Amino acid sequence: MTNRSPSIRPQPMIAVRDVIASSGWYQRVLGAAGGHGGSEYEQLTVDGQMIMQLHRLDCGHHHGTIGDPNQPVGNGLALWFEADDFDALVARIGSAAVSIETDVHRNPNSGHREIWLRDPDSYLVVIAEA
Repeated sequence: MTNRSPSIRPQPMIAVRDVIASSGWYQRVLGAAGGHGGSEYEQLTVDGQMIMQLHRLDCGHHHGTIGDPNQPVGNGLALWFEADDFDALVARIGSAAVSIETDVHRNPNSGHREIWLRDPDSYLVVIAEA
């Protein structure tokens, strides 16, 4: 069997109130880089690969808004990331001003360590060791 990259890759887009602030948060926490920039839309990359997109909640562009600005954002969704260097990422989180939902712990189901955070829009962000 040949190891190939998947033919479909996730690139989740979330609705946020402030694209620039959210981009800064994800860059600090995940070590990501901004790949687009701007106040309405951003692409976040790690090692040159897009990992997620941020879209301003009240901006419709050509497709309409992706969220209802009158509803709370961040409910019912967990953004789950696997980190090759979990300890370095946790150290980076420790030096950033972030809201920790559940500190580093071992997930009894998977056996790996995780940390659960809340981003500026209350999205649940889980980072797990590889």
